[in-house]
Amino acid sequence: MSRIDTALDFMPVRIAILTVSDSRSISEDKSGDVLVARLLGAGHELADRRILPDERDQIAGQLRVWCEDNAVDVVISTGGTGLTGRDVTVEAHRDVYEKEIDAFGTVFTIVSMQKIGTSAVQSRATGGVANGTYLFALPGSPGACKDAWDEILVKQLDYRHRPCNFVEIMPRLDENQRRK
Repeated sequence: MSRIDTALDFMPVRIAILTVSDSRSISEDKSGDVLVARLLGAGHELADRRILPDERDQIAGQLRVWCEDNAVDVVISTGGTGLTGRDVTVEAHRDVYEKEIDAFGTVFTIVSMQKIGTSAVQSRATGGVANGTYLFALPGSPGACKDAWDEILVKQLDYRHRPCNFVEIMPRLDENQRRK
C-alpha cells in the first residue's frame, strides 16, 4: 500500500500556480492561496504565480512559457474546469499536453465523490506532461484544491512516496526529445 520511505531524502520540486478567473485578483484568490500554502508547507518551492482570464490562448500560452522554463517542474492551475462556456482551462491544457495522465481525473473524481457525492461529475480535472513538465488543472474551489493536493499531489510529488511517484520519473519525461 501507499507509504513514505523515510530512508530516502525529500526532494523539493518547483511549482507554478495559475488561477484562471475573469473576476479574481491575487488578494481574492483563495484557491491559489490554498495551493501555495500547501506546496510550501510540504517543502516545495513556489516558482511563479499568476492570474489569467478565461481565455484559452492566454492560458495555453502561459503553460507553454512555464514548460520552457527550466525553473518550473510542475504547473497547477485552478479554475475553468467546469461545464460553462467560459470554462476553457481543460482545452488549453490539452492544447499543450504531449501526454495526458488519464488516471489523474479519474482519481480526482473518486476523491471528490467522497466529499461532494455525484456533484463530482461536473468537474473536468485533468493532468498531463509537456516538455518534461507536469501540468494539472483543478477546479476553482478551495475545497477541490485541498482535496487534490491532500489526497493526490502531496503524495505523487514526494520522491519518498512508494510504490511510485511522479518525481522519480521526472528525469525521463523528455527523453524522447533528447534522443533526436
